[in-house]
Amino acid sequence: MTQEATLPDAEVPASTPKNTATQPSRALKIAAITLGNGLEFFDFTIYTYFAAIIGRQFFPATSEWASLLMSLATFGVGFLMRPIGGVYIGHLADRYGRKPAMTLTLWLMALGSLIFVAAPTYAQIGIAAPILLILGRLVQGFAVGGEVGASTAMLLEYATDKTRGYYSSWQLFSQAVSTLVGSGVGLIVAHTLSTESLESWGWRIPFVFGLLLIPLGSFIRRNLDETADIHADKPRAAKLPIATLLREQPLSVLLGVTLVIGSTSANYIAMHYLTTYAKSILHMPFNLALWASWLAGLLQVLLCAYAGKLCDRLGRKPVAIVSRLILMALVFPAFMWMDAARSGVALYSAVCMLVIPLVFSSVSGIVMMSELFPRRVRASGLALCYGLGVSVFGGFSQFFATWLIQLTGSNLGPAWYVIGTGILTVIAIFFCKETAGKPLE
Repeated sequence: MTQEATLPDAEVPASTPKNTATQPSRALKIAAITLGNGLEFFDFTIYTYFAAIIGRQFFPATSEWASLLMSLATFGVGFLMRPIGGVYIGHLADRYGRKPAMTLTLWLMALGSLIFVAAPTYAQIGIAAPILLILGRLVQGFAVGGEVGASTAMLLEYATDKTRGYYSSWQLFSQAVSTLVGSGVGLIVAHTLSTESLESWGWRIPFVFGLLLIPLGSFIRRNLDETADIHADKPRAAKLPIATLLREQPLSVLLGVTLVIGSTSANYIAMHYLTTYAKSILHMPFNLALWASWLAGLLQVLLCAYAGKLCDRLGRKPVAIVSRLILMALVFPAFMWMDAARSGVALYSAVCMLVIPLVFSSVSGIVMMSELFPRRVRASGLALCYGLGVSVFGGFSQFFATWLIQLTGSNLGPAWYVIGTGILTVIAIFFCKETAGKPLE
């Protein structure tokens, strides 16, 4: 980060003021965006680590399978709001600036988290309990749907033509930090509390933690420079960015959505579902399963920036294609090993086999998607593609994986899901233009 903060003036993007006497460094700007984005994803993804417990508290059913599936379906419901949140907040980000849009998403996320902290269980208020839970997921999904477009657009617009891959990689870095911190908080809670306390109230503690950090993220973001073209001496953004997007760039939208499909399905299987898979399918200890998520987050944190720099050096498409093919080749052996050995060694080895190529695939994918759209509709384009792709293929990936296992009677169902969605993404990559080092609109 410090290297990028001292780039010569010739490489400073036009949207960034050169008078830095009263401006935060570019490293601090990245940190501000990353922290806020990570906080939102922490609040959104912590649910998955306690999905089985939440299922028993809010979705009592005749079987553990039914309870788990209903809990995972509620996790997926939040993703259905991402395209709607993306369209609305993306419009705000393109028309009125990235900063106000990102501030709104933080406080909406706080509202959703508050519902999780305070919602009574099914035993206390009956059917109103799962309804409240679903409402909280909808609010969180709306917020995250808008956050990704605005924050990724801002990261890209702080970069130069030679550093866009590196800057965009911090979007994935922030999501990895949320996984790392979320699983870490979950481990502390699980180690500290008894099983009875964890089941009754302890699972709410991570949501309280995330809720308390939201004001910090909002405060840090106040000093960010605005990068959208909303100033009086520049052309205004499109009055209806989403309409302009669909009218002028339908192919870019289609490619963007397809790029997201493969990345998000693999991401939610490798980064999040393995916790549920290890505990509920392979019947491994909960602590062991949480350590798998922590390891996945750590690997992504360590590799994101390098993956972004590799995209700048070698190009987006070579990195994307090679990493995606490696991931598709390894996913089936990884699940076979976990299912056969059912040990910590097999679980952690599978995490490494899946997450390392996934990081390079995801980073190159988000860079390519970001570069599909001009600045005046970039936040809307990113938010729409991300929301549409994630809403079904990411949000319900855990549900689909669990359902496939139950349907086929094979614990290898998640591997087929990752391979199938990965094929679609490989096809989209071939149709994308190579943009490394080239100027953007």
